[in-house]
Amino acid sequence: MGTITDDEVIRKRLLIDGDGAGDDRRINLLLKSFTKWCHSSVTPDEGFTQYQRMLGSLAQCEFSMGKTLLVHDMNLKEMENYEKIYTDIEQSISAAHEKIAECKKEIQRAKRIRKNRQEYDALAKVIQQHPDRHETMKQLRALDKELQQMSQIKENVEDKLELRKKQFHVLLSTIQELQQTLENDEKLENDDASQESPMENGD
Repeated sequence: MGTITDDEVIRKRLLIDGDGAGDDRRINLLLKSFTKWCHSSVTPDEGFTQYQRMLGSLAQCEFSMGKTLLVHDMNLKEMENYEKIYTDIEQSISAAHEKIAECKKEIQRAKRIRKNRQEYDALAKVIQQHPDRHETMKQLRALDKELQQMSQIKENVEDKLELRKKQFHVLLSTIQELQQTLENDEKLENDDASQESPMENGD
């Protein structure tokens, strides 16, 4: 797993603290307390104490609202990040398919080269039956050189194909791991939310 960013740490702390459940109840209680305070005939000290309590409740509501907005913004950023990752993966898969198609064409070319080499070998045997002809031997050497070049091309094509197969396997493994990680993160977030809801309702 990679290094946990500051945004992830803050987000997890906010999820642990609560996601704003019970704010409506706090606001209703605050309004009732305010109405009662306005119509009460208590001593100044008692009235000041009630006033301080209402300020505390109001601060809690504002703090909870701030946390909810922060979690919302972070979720939006996370969704944008996941969309970018998904787009990058799609592009990588598309590029991998193109590389595979290209490698298949190179394999077909290598097969043609092999067939030509077999024909050249047969022709070389015929040519070798006439060693006294200087021009024929010269052509034979040129054909042999060309065969060597084609053989090297064939080896390069096979090596490149093997590399592309390994790269595509790594890419698919990475996609599966990323998908599993996203599913685990989503499961953890749902579990945390379900655990926090009873705690907030208890407040």
